[in-house]
Amino acid sequence: MSLFVENGAPVIVQGMTGHQGMTHTGRMLKAGTHIVGGVNPRKAGTTVSFAQGREPSVDIPVYADCAAARQATGATASVIFVPPRFAKSAMLEAIDAGISLIVVITEGIPIFDTAYCVARAAERGARIIGPNCPGLMTLSDPEDAQSKGTNLGIIPDGIVGHGPLGLISKSGTLTYQLMGELSDIGFTACIGIGGDPIVGTTLLEALQTFNDDPHTKACVLIGEIGGDAEQQAALWAHEHMSKPIVAYIAGFTAPEGKQMGHAGAIVSGHRGTAQAKKETLESVGIRVGHTPGETANIMREVLKTQKLI
Repeated sequence: MSLFVENGAPVIVQGMTGHQGMTHTGRMLKAGTHIVGGVNPRKAGTTVSFAQGREPSVDIPVYADCAAARQATGATASVIFVPPRFAKSAMLEAIDAGISLIVVITEGIPIFDTAYCVARAAERGARIIGPNCPGLMTLSDPEDAQSKGTNLGIIPDGIVGHGPLGLISKSGTLTYQLMGELSDIGFTACIGIGGDPIVGTTLLEALQTFNDDPHTKACVLIGEIGGDAEQQAALWAHEHMSKPIVAYIAGFTAPEGKQMGHAGAIVSGHRGTAQAKKETLESVGIRVGHTPGETANIMREVLKTQKLI
């Protein structure tokens, strides 16, 4: 399944030689991601060796910038693990180098920086996922020899296998919890779009992609307080979505005006509350679970009722 990234796409990691970059590059490699290079101008020309358990270690070259990395490797995707103050320049560097998919894990990026980079990406035909997100994972179909899974970011590998569900989430840890709750069903892909007020890929855009994918039979949507992305996605789905959706909204007990975790998770007026989102979702036929476990059970019920499993 290809969700914003082609099977086996060559990937570079910006900030690969830092602690987080090293840790998660090793994880992504073990998951089968085709990582072809890292970016660090201070360590250009060196290589970093990643142990592969019983397999031989993999040596990944480090380049001075994204342009050099793309020219040498043909990379089409990048994962960014850099501190917030360097994130804007890292995103712009990837965009200007012609990288088509940029997954930004970094938390705490100024909203103006994100807005500027998202606008630049749109002008250049690139897509940003994030920031402040767990990333993107596609699951390989064991019955399709051409299908290759890709793990871009920090989503733990091995929680689930391939199946008929698509997962879209504004939360990090809730992404993993719902994956675990529905591990008996499986997923085509799981995407964490991030919880900031401005993100490169919205809930609506992710829903549209899953709706167009012939292998995805139903979607799980994880929302949270703040903004109205869930309402916009629900209204679009009511008119256009051909597949069932089950949702979970985090933050029913959040007090008004207090930020809860993500920069975008703040209630300011009735529209951003969990209850308001639940009411809109249910008004268009999208069932909402009160807990992750209940949400998973509702999805199983929907799949069986509609004979999708």
